[in-house]
Amino acid sequence: MSCSIPSANLTPSFDTQNLEQILDRALNQQDLTVDEGVFLLTQQSEEAIAAIQQAADTLRKDLVGDTVTYIVNRNINFTNICEQHCSFCAFRRDAGDDGAYWLDWTQILEKTAEAVTIGATEICMQGGLNPEAKLDGKALPYYVKLIRTIKQDFPKIHLHGFSPQEIEFIARQDNISFENVIMTLKAAGLGSMPGTAAEVLDDDVRRVLCPEKISATVWLNIVETAHRLGMPTTSTMMAGHIETPRQQIEHLAKLRSLQQTAAANHYPTRITEFIILSFVGEHAPKPLRRRVGRDQPVVKDALLLTAVSRLFLGHWIKNHQPSWVKLGLDGATEALRWGCNDIGGTLMEEHITSMAGAQGGTCKSVEDLRGAIASLGRPARQRDTIYTYL
Repeated sequence: MSCSIPSANLTPSFDTQNLEQILDRALNQQDLTVDEGVFLLTQQSEEAIAAIQQAADTLRKDLVGDTVTYIVNRNINFTNICEQHCSFCAFRRDAGDDGAYWLDWTQILEKTAEAVTIGATEICMQGGLNPEAKLDGKALPYYVKLIRTIKQDFPKIHLHGFSPQEIEFIARQDNISFENVIMTLKAAGLGSMPGTAAEVLDDDVRRVLCPEKISATVWLNIVETAHRLGMPTTSTMMAGHIETPRQQIEHLAKLRSLQQTAAANHYPTRITEFIILSFVGEHAPKPLRRRVGRDQPVVKDALLLTAVSRLFLGHWIKNHQPSWVKLGLDGATEALRWGCNDIGGTLMEEHITSMAGAQGGTCKSVEDLRGAIASLGRPARQRDTIYTYL
């Protein structure tokens, strides 16, 4: 049975018939082509954008219902010392620089205890690629100790940590396989991995933004390896800088392909959510700032990409989350009308984006998140990391 969008008042300023056909296919949970995704993402008329927004909101309701989820969690960025020099990053420091830090075990446990006290179910751990993060001359034992230090005192907390870039860093430091790294971290108590460091999965873009980071192919390989080994991941895209609409859609196509591969091979875990991380460049180096032409996200562009992402990823990735750190809580709340079904977490602290100049803040209370959800008249529900209701 076909599900159609309302077509009243569509003006001939765009291809009405093609738009209706594409949205109808998306609502029937058929995979859109890259060209169809680009077509949606490049619409400019108010009528077309309104139709895309409505279709994304309808598909969200069909796939996951009206309930908006949130998580009580905390970020711990355990070091900002990093060997790499990404052109957008204001967080990294060299050892010895003013502001450089590396948390000790006591500080990490204190931060975890504070999170547990307010009911956090997840600690998200990410840090710079610190060449000194080693024990007995090896990197992997340090990361294992980082996990075990938390889990021995807080065995019930879910540890969500270490991006594909960090997995590659550990493997390269110790000359071992990605599989070895992931299996060892999982055995130590790591529960899931963030799909960050993806930026845009296009090597032409990466050569400008993050030339020292892993290639798109390596990122995809590590995430697929994680799924094969039973390690769930999230997925992200840093959007709104130098990338084109086609590169954005091709990024989504690669994420969708990961899910299709996991399904075809019966992998035990897959991507749990998709998050758009809108570019914040206020404190980025001047050459990149000039090239991008703005310091803060353009919310209307982020919302259209949010809607198109929901339609393009379809049933393959059901949970979509905005970033209130990037968009502000008002922008993130509006994204819940454009295809998102999750408003994210409390975070408690956030350094990487805030140091780039983001204006959304670094901490939200449960009351803040539930209040934002209530303003839309939709029910709120706390979840855990892998989207089980609590």
